Amino acid sequence: MILVSACLIGLKCRYDGSNAICPELLEMLKNKPFLPVCPEQLGDLSTPRQPAIIVGGTGADVLKLKARVINEIGQDVTFNFLKGAKKTLEMAELFKVKICYLKERSPSCGVNFIHTKEGLVRGIGVTTAMLLKNGYKVIGVQPGEFKKEENNE
Repeated sequence: MILVSACLIGLKCRYDGSNAICPELLEMLKNKPFLPVCPEQLGDLSTPRQPAIIVGGTGADVLKLKARVINEIGQDVTFNFLKGAKKTLEMAELFKVKICYLKERSPSCGVNFIHTKEGLVRGIGVTTAMLLKNGYKVIGVQPGEFKKEENNE
């Protein structure tokens, strides 16, 4: 089973109510079992919602409660991001996921890059940190930059 950020397959679950569809990923997933998830929705955040950034570190630091996730209007949504990461992990375990394809540049799903007060920086999101900590293989996907030949499992 493959776990994939729901926005990447066209579901409108991003903070602004849009998707981040990646046709190359969809083509790769054709005829394969996959599980779409949106950790932020699993953490009880609505769509649309205020955009959020990680403050004081990366997703790994959020797991250790050394950093927080703050939305654009200053609300601390750390608990929601932690809840969504935990529920995503539970689903990965339940469905015996082997690999995860997650949306790059997201405070939940970023694998190589996340947004902070400093802008776009190297780092991992909260859900990615949770999955990596538990031994899952996670690949970051940025629409327009994904090469299925390099990432086919």
